[in-house]
Amino acid sequence: MENVDTELNSFNNMVAKAYPVRVLHHNNNNNGVNEDEEGGSGGVEPYVGLEFDTAEEAREYYNGYAIRTGFKVRTGQLYRSRTDGTVSSRRFVCSKEGFQLNSRTGCTAFIRVQRRDTGKWVLDQIQKEHNHELGGETQVEETTPRPSRAPAPTKLGVTVNPHRPKMKVVDESDREPRSCPGGGFKRFKGGGSEGEVSDDHHHQMQQSKAVTGTEPYAGLEFGSANEACQFYQAYAEVVGFRVRIGQLFRSKVDGSITSRRFVCSREGFQHPSRMGCGAYMRIKRQDSGGWIVDRLNKDHNHDLEPGKKNDAGMKKITDDGTGGLDSVDLIELNDFGNNNNNHIKKTRENRIGEEWYPLLLDYFQSRQTEDMGFFYAVELDVSNGSCMSIFWADSRARFACSQFGDTVVFDTSYRKGNYAVPFATVIGFNHHRQPVLLGCAMVADESKEAFLWLFQTWLRAMSGRRPRSIVADQDLHIQQALVQVFPGAHHRYSAWQVREKEQENLRPFPSEFKYEYEKCIYQTQTTVEFDSVWSALINKYGLRDDIWLREIYEQRENWVPAYLRASFFAGIPINGTTESFFGASLDALTPLREFISRYEQALEQRREEERKEDFNSYNLQPFLQTKEPVEEQCRRLYTLTVFRIFQSELVQSYNYLCLKTYEEGAISRFLVRKCGNESEKHAVTFSASNLNSSCSCQMFEHEGLLCRHILKVFNLLDIRELPSRYILHRWTKNAEFGFVRDMESGVSAQDLKALMVWSLREAASKYIEFGTSSLEKYKLAYEIMREGGKKLCWQR
Repeated sequence: MENVDTELNSFNNMVAKAYPVRVLHHNNNNNGVNEDEEGGSGGVEPYVGLEFDTAEEAREYYNGYAIRTGFKVRTGQLYRSRTDGTVSSRRFVCSKEGFQLNSRTGCTAFIRVQRRDTGKWVLDQIQKEHNHELGGETQVEETTPRPSRAPAPTKLGVTVNPHRPKMKVVDESDREPRSCPGGGFKRFKGGGSEGEVSDDHHHQMQQSKAVTGTEPYAGLEFGSANEACQFYQAYAEVVGFRVRIGQLFRSKVDGSITSRRFVCSREGFQHPSRMGCGAYMRIKRQDSGGWIVDRLNKDHNHDLEPGKKNDAGMKKITDDGTGGLDSVDLIELNDFGNNNNNHIKKTRENRIGEEWYPLLLDYFQSRQTEDMGFFYAVELDVSNGSCMSIFWADSRARFACSQFGDTVVFDTSYRKGNYAVPFATVIGFNHHRQPVLLGCAMVADESKEAFLWLFQTWLRAMSGRRPRSIVADQDLHIQQALVQVFPGAHHRYSAWQVREKEQENLRPFPSEFKYEYEKCIYQTQTTVEFDSVWSALINKYGLRDDIWLREIYEQRENWVPAYLRASFFAGIPINGTTESFFGASLDALTPLREFISRYEQALEQRREEERKEDFNSYNLQPFLQTKEPVEEQCRRLYTLTVFRIFQSELVQSYNYLCLKTYEEGAISRFLVRKCGNESEKHAVTFSASNLNSSCSCQMFEHEGLLCRHILKVFNLLDIRELPSRYILHRWTKNAEFGFVRDMESGVSAQDLKALMVWSLREAASKYIEFGTSSLEKYKLAYEIMREGGKKLCWQR
C-alpha cells in the first residue's frame, strides 16, 4: 500500500471538495438494468462484479447506497501498480471505520473497486455488515471547509524539480492551505463533526495521534515519512509552532534516504524571524520500510502559540521510490493581490547559518590586504541572490596545490556527526608526508550543484592543475561532481565509510565468511587474483543474490586495495584513515566568535611543523645502514621522512632471494621471495635497454618509492644508482620550489608557468616575512633583491 502521490491525488489532498450526489448513467452488463434514478443507481445493492466507468462513479454510487441505508462514507486506502505506479484499486469505507475518534466503532463495512485492463472499475470485495446502528445519517459527509476558517486569498507557487514528476500549480484562493502532501489537518473539537474525507487511511491515523493528544516520543513508528511529517505538523498546531523540513541523510551505498529531520520554523538564523530554535523530530528508515522516531527535542527558545496554523512556506516532500523522501521542491504562499501569475522558484537547503557570512567575508577582506594571493569565492543562489557555499585558500595553500596537489583528500568529517557547521577541507600531503591545507569550504547543502561549484572553484584557485587521485566520501553527488570536474582522476572511498558499511552489512554473516572476506580483500595482490577469490567465496556461501555484496563488487575499483595500488596516492594508507587537518581545534561545538582565531592558530601550528621538517631535512643527516651507493644518493636527495622509508625498504631487501625466471632480449623477469616464507613472493620485470622496472606489489605506482623487491633486483644486476625517473621531485628536499627540473615529465608550458609563478611568489613572501622582522634584516633582504633584480635586467 502506498500514499497518494500522483498529481491528481495531491490536488485532491490539498483542496477539500464536496461530492454532490448526481444522476448516474450506468450500464451494468451483468443484469442489463439501466439506472437513471438519484440516490444509488436506482436502489441496486452493491455486489461483486458491479462495473463503473471511473473510481469516482463508484464512490458516488456507494454514497447513494449509504444515504438509503443510513451511514456515511469515507475514502479509504488505495493500491498502486508495481509496474507503473498508477492506482489499481480503491476502498470506500464506513465513516465509523477505525478507532481514531471517540465516535468511531471500528466498523468493517466497505467496498473495494479494482481497475481492469479495459479501463473499467469493478467491485471485487465487499463487506455489508456494520457494527453500529444504522439510520439518521441521510447526508453525505461534508468535506467542504467552513467559510469561517478560510484564510485570505493566496496563490501557491510550486517548485518544479526536473528530476521528479512535475506537480500542478494550484490556485488556493478561498481554500484552506495545506503544508504537507497527502492532506492537511482539521482541528477536531469535542462534540464537533466526526472528521473529513481522507484519501489515505494512514494519514488519518497520524492526524488522530496529534489531535487526541499523543506527543512524539523516541520509538514512535510511521508507515511512511509523509505520515511522520503530517503527525509532527498536527502536533505543532496543537502546541503552537510552525514546522519546516530540515536535513535529510542518504545511504552511502545506494543514495537512498535513510533519515529525515522536521524542525521548528524558527530553527537557524538565516532569516530575521529565526532565533536558532533547537526543537526537532528526526525519523529513521527501518529495514521493513517503515520509519521510527530516533531523535527528538521538544524544547523551544521562544513563545508558543497554540492553534497556530502551519501555513508558512514549506518544502514539498515527495516519495522517492525507495521509501524515503527528498526535499527539493519548495511551496511558498505569496499574496499577489490581483496578479494572476504564479511565482515558481527553485531553492536549495542551506545549512550555513546567516551569521557566518559577514564574519567570514570580513575576515577574507582583511586577509587580502596582507596576502595578495588570497583567494575566496561565494556561491550565489540565482533565484534570490542569497549566499550559499563559500570557498577560500590563502597564497600558501594555493602554492601547495602546485607542489602537492597530485593527490588530495576531500575531508567532509562534519557529515559523520551532528556538526553545527558544514566545514570541509581539501588536504594534500607534502614532501615530509605531512598533511597540508589546499583549501577550505563551508558547504551549504549536499547537492550535486554544491559540490560541482566547490570543485570547479578549487580548480580555478589552483591554476587549473587537476589531481591524479582523490579520496572522498562514497556519496552519489560527490561522485557525479568529481567525474564531471576531474575526469580521469581515481576516486577512492574514505576508509572509515568502507569499514562502517562492512560492520553494518556483515553482521548477519557467519564468522567463517567474515574471515574469508577479510582475507580476500586485504591479502590478494592482483586484480585477477581478487576477482578469482571473490567469485569462489560468493559461490561457496551461495551469495550470488546478495544485493550489498553485488553492489560493492561493482564499485571495487574505488575501495579494493588490489585495484587501488596502480594509482598514485602519495602513501595515504589504504586501510587507514587520515586525521582531520584541524584536529580538535575545530569541531561541532566551536562557537562562531572563536572560529577564526582557532582556525588561524591550528593552521599556523601545522605550518610550523612543516618548517621544522624543512629545517631538519637541510641540517640533519641520518646514519647510513648499508654501503650501497643508492643509499647515499637518496640520503642526499630525499627529505628525512621519505629517506627513512626508502632506507627501510633497502635494508629489508637483504631478507629476500631473487631468481630469474624468464629472459628474452632486453626483457627479464625475476621471482623475488622472502627467506623462510614461501608464500610471500613477487614478480619483477626489468628492461636492460632503459632500466625500466616494475613489481607486482606496485609500491612505486602507489607511493612513488621503489620497493624492496626491485631494489633486490637492482642489487643483483649491480645497478649502483637509481635512475632519475624513480626519484620523484615531490619527495625531495627541493620540492618546495615547486617546479620540475626538466620537460621530460610531460608538464605543459601553461602548467610550468603556473608552477614558476607560485614558486617565485612563495620565495618573495619569505623575503617579506623575514625581512620585516627587524630593520637590519629589512636592509639585507632589500639589498639581496636589488642585486638580484640587476642580474635579471642584465640578462634580459
